[in-house]
Amino acid sequence: MYKFRDNQIRFEDFHQPVGLKMDPNNRWVKKAESIPWGEIEKRYAKLFTNRKGNVAKPLRLALGSCIIQDEYGYSDEEIVLQIQENPYYQFFCGLPGYTLERPFDPSLMVYFRKRLTAEILEDVNEMVIEKARENKINNDDDDQSEPPQNKGTMIVDATCAPSNIKFPQDTELLNEARENTEKLIDKLHNPKDGKKPRTYRKAAHKNHLKIARKRKKTNKDIRKATGQQLGYIRRNLDIIDTMLENGKELSDKDFNRLSTIKQLYEQQKYMRDNRTHHVDDRIVSLSQPHIRPIVRGKAKAKVEFGAKIDISVVDGWTRLEKQSFDAYNESSTLIEAIERYKQRTGSYPERVLADKIYRNRDNLNFCKELNIHLTGPALGRPKKDEIRDKKQNYIDESERIEVERKFSLAKRKCGMGLIMTRMPETTRHSIAMSIILLNLRKVLCTYFDLLDFLFHFLLLREYQKNLLFVQ
Repeated sequence: MYKFRDNQIRFEDFHQPVGLKMDPNNRWVKKAESIPWGEIEKRYAKLFTNRKGNVAKPLRLALGSCIIQDEYGYSDEEIVLQIQENPYYQFFCGLPGYTLERPFDPSLMVYFRKRLTAEILEDVNEMVIEKARENKINNDDDDQSEPPQNKGTMIVDATCAPSNIKFPQDTELLNEARENTEKLIDKLHNPKDGKKPRTYRKAAHKNHLKIARKRKKTNKDIRKATGQQLGYIRRNLDIIDTMLENGKELSDKDFNRLSTIKQLYEQQKYMRDNRTHHVDDRIVSLSQPHIRPIVRGKAKAKVEFGAKIDISVVDGWTRLEKQSFDAYNESSTLIEAIERYKQRTGSYPERVLADKIYRNRDNLNFCKELNIHLTGPALGRPKKDEIRDKKQNYIDESERIEVERKFSLAKRKCGMGLIMTRMPETTRHSIAMSIILLNLRKVLCTYFDLLDFLFHFLLLREYQKNLLFVQ
């Protein structure tokens, strides 16, 4: 059950023991003031339909812990210790005062990530942006009484949020699958039933080491090794099916792993029989079967393994437009992103800055009907009398770089560079949390830039007064 409470405590109400003097201009204090905790808690309280049982932890403690964890990449055990030792973290998480007690058990972080779904975090992100605008942190041009039909600039782009998995190789995946089937046979076998079925695990392990220890593997060597491992797996799967038919039972976790191994076996057998490296919904990790290879064509890594995401940047604020584990075509998300922009602002954007892949016929026709300027050259061969505005194209391309800076900051500082969570829902949570961290960084940068401007302005005025006094 959940008890609704007001956790929007002020800095003056935070209990500080004797000898502790906290700075009211600390970044975590300003971050806490930029988040509408009360509005978010109303949405969070609806997740708890049961009115009985233990009282759940407050929203501010759950969300604050996740924000701090993704900010610095702490583990579940380390984030609890950090909150216990840092008074600013305790204020940010909504504790009434500084205490030496542990705020919660580290295992609760898993439940926090599950409850704070990607959909809820998208609403939180929108609330943070709206509150920043209400506080006039973002200087929008809202002086016009009647806004034009098209207003503003939206920048869109896609990237991959790579997950923390071992680089997939067919021989390694098949060897891991074979070892997993052997463990399942060991669990299902009862010594009272007689002798354990033969699995040839020692011979299979030696065959795997032959290919694993080779520095240069030829196609012939790989094909021979995959064929051997597929034979061992097929034998083990038949043994497991026979045991299950005779009344043996597997746990839900083991049964899911068995289903993944069967799917992996069918994919690898199909690729070997047809001499191809392509198959639909290819499994690249047994522990995270939802992850798919995402072809990005980058110089560092042509293929990445994780979730593909689309973001939009408007006036420096970042929004998550779509995330999926499938390698979708990002051009299909542009029209939906523009319509969501219309719902938020009441008008369509004047310009849309995007890559060349977004310039298909459907998107071009849609933007042309709504008088939206979609950057880039026209499709097909250039016309003889065509005159391109090179200056405007250069300006558009220079402004589009902002979305690349957002990706760089999200991957280097906000936890999107390597997703450590394993389940699909917690992975989506981590990605959505990275977008919130980007906007919180913008709030802080705007606030401290304003303080720096006021400081230099006052310093200049004091210098001018002293100069007049000397004259």
